[in-house]
Amino acid sequence: MSFLSELIYDYGLVAMFLIIMLEYACFPVSSEIVLPLSGAVASINNTHFLVILPLSIIAGLIGTGICYTVGWFGGGAIINAIKKRFPKSEKSLNASYDRFHENGASAVCIGRVIPLVRTYIALIAGAAKLKPSVYFPASLLGITIWNTLLIGLGYSLRENYGRVADYYSRYKHNLIPIFIIAAAFLIIHKIYNKRKKRSANLSK
Repeated sequence: MSFLSELIYDYGLVAMFLIIMLEYACFPVSSEIVLPLSGAVASINNTHFLVILPLSIIAGLIGTGICYTVGWFGGGAIINAIKKRFPKSEKSLNASYDRFHENGASAVCIGRVIPLVRTYIALIAGAAKLKPSVYFPASLLGITIWNTLLIGLGYSLRENYGRVADYYSRYKHNLIPIFIIAAAFLIIHKIYNKRKKRSANLSK
């Protein structure tokens, strides 16, 4: 914690970008600490919120893209190894993959707010071969909402940014509906665009 604080205070936006990217790439760094801290430091240094937020989103997309790529090329082998070592897990893993294939975009969005799941959802999405055209827009939506919330709180609280972790543990169940609504909007928008394209093709 103090090490991350020193890095961010000493190197500013560069350190924030790299640490946020690593967090989204499944490195053992807690976003509930890093994002509010980044917002607090940006606020104290008079860095505009509309500077730190887009940078954090780009860092998140790069990080989650790395994890997604690892999952795409190696996730299947990892899952198969788990099945071989723990045969009883095969049924539940297969069921999880079936649900993931049916609700890929919403699973990615909602997973961003669930502890542990949000860290490894990219790996699962890659292993499940969720299309990049679905994964990255869903990730963009989830990352934007999550980063806006945590960085915004840190930006507002400044030196008291440590309260964010407490707020999250208390109210995390209230955040899930927000992600469900956002995911539903994304899916409905996608379905609408597909139907619009089909109608246009049929009218030709």
